[in-house]
Order: sequence, then C-alpha cells, then structure tokens
Amino acid sequence: MPIKVRDNLPAIEVLNNENIFVMTEGKALRQDIRPLEILVLNLMPTKITTETQLLRVLGNTPLQINVQFMKTATYTPKNTPSIHLQEFYSTFKEVKDNKFDGLIITGAPVETREFEDVDYWDELCEIMDWSKQNVTSTLHICWGAQAALYHHYGIKKYDLDRKLSGVFKHRVCENKRHKILLRGFDDEFYAPHSRNTEFRREDIEKNPNLEILAESDEAGIYIISAKSGKQFFVSGHPEYDSQTLSDEYFRDLKKGLNPDIPKNYFKNDDPSSVPVVRWRSHANLLYSNWLNYFVYQLTEYDISRIGSIGE
Repeated sequence: MPIKVRDNLPAIEVLNNENIFVMTEGKALRQDIRPLEILVLNLMPTKITTETQLLRVLGNTPLQINVQFMKTATYTPKNTPSIHLQEFYSTFKEVKDNKFDGLIITGAPVETREFEDVDYWDELCEIMDWSKQNVTSTLHICWGAQAALYHHYGIKKYDLDRKLSGVFKHRVCENKRHKILLRGFDDEFYAPHSRNTEFRREDIEKNPNLEILAESDEAGIYIISAKSGKQFFVSGHPEYDSQTLSDEYFRDLKKGLNPDIPKNYFKNDDPSSVPVVRWRSHANLLYSNWLNYFVYQLTEYDISRIGSIGE
C-alpha cells in the first residue's frame, strides 16, 4: 500500500526517485475503494493445488480481493473432481458479460504441442481478445505467457534440448529498475522454472510494444511487459510452493522420463533432502506490485467503465 503524505512534503521527490510509491493527500481524497474482482483462468491439471498457490500470493496484501476461478468449456479436466469444478468454477460463457479488475492466465502442460493443436486454443484466443477490453490488467504465467505472446504479438516458442527445472538466479534488466512492477526488488532474486520451451530475446526486442524487465543467465527471459501496462508475461512459476518441483521430479522419474534433478532446489542437489525455498519473498512482491500498481491504482471505481476509454 502507498505512503500517504502532505502534497508539498520535500521527501516526496526523494522517495519517488528511489522508486517508492508515495500518494499525496490530494490524490488520496479522490480515491474510492471497493473490493478488486480478480478472475483466474486455471489451465493447470492439479487445479486445487494451483488454487492454493495463487491464493497464497494474492492474499499477501491488505487489499480486499474477490477471486473467481474459470475453466475451459472445450476441454474437460481429468485430474480434478467434477463436483469441485461444478461448485467453484465458471466458464467463459458465464462471465464474459462481466468486467474484471485483473485476470491471471496460468500455465498448462501442453507446451510441446503447437498452439493451434491444443484442444481449447480457439476458446483461449477468444478469452485473450475479450481481456483487452474487459480487464484492467492481465498476468500470464509460463505457458499462458507463451500463448499470449504468440496470440497478441506473433512471438514463437522454441523447444529446449532438456526440460528447464529448478530455482534460478535472476536480475532486473539494465535501466529497468525504475519500472513500478519491480519496486522493492533486490538486485538479484530467485524464481522457479519448469518448462520445455522458451521465447527468445531477438523476437521480443523486434516488437516496440514489449519490453524485457528481468532475466536470468541460466533460465533466460523472465518478465516481459506490454508498454501499456495491461499485460505482463512471466516465464517461470513464482507461485510454486516448496514441494512442487519435487513432486514434478518424482512424478517424471516414476514415468521413466529420466528427468534432470531440479537445479539449485534440493539441499546439496540431493533429491532425498528437503528443498530450499528462496523465492517466496520475490513471489509475494511480484504479485502485490501487480495488484497494487496495475490493478488497484488504475482500475475504474465503477467497474462497468473498464474498457470504456479504450486500451
């Protein structure tokens, strides 16, 4: 949440230069407050686990948030009880006439397929198009980020030689520290990745509407922003809990896939030991910054007006 101070306090300029958000009394008096409406398109197979992970990071803020979960209608999930889906999930048809302050599109275990071969691709494209006029800001995660970059900007994905799995050191890109999504970030921070494909710097840099905010020597590009602030693309899984990479590793091992041990994850890289969690503070900060600066601070108080002034 912002610091509220008198309009003419000398410290305001210093704090703004340090990328600390300060709200003047004048702006605070003009603010109206209501709960934020956040829609989550959950494409992960372990939906209940993903719900918990996302609610954990979304809940680490003083903002009041109403969260609604959405599933695809063109594909029936196989790993979540139907009674759970019926009780807690909506379809796009049921929500498309509403406006939302924020939308999260999760990853999905379909990245080795061509986008157009995914069962629910056409439906996902419709949802992504709808989001441009009916959502204040959208956060895309892992395959969700790849899908959105491809659909909105024509950015291709590329196969990796081996699955990228582990917790990797990242840095804020040069000259991007002033970006408000990155407020409070350390010079170096960690984030989990679990994917078989990637997007490439040269493709993103060709598009004047996109900018790279954070990256890793080992894991590549991490955070991409649309310059409008309406779309963010995260290549990793900052929302993962302590056991997720472990569960994935032993699942793949049981399937005979000969997976690599997740890097920088198990203590001493020993799968029989306890994972070392070193990304939780970054995950909480990333989500709270997105919610505060690109949803709460920018959304309309009258939610029906979202999209009425254009993109």
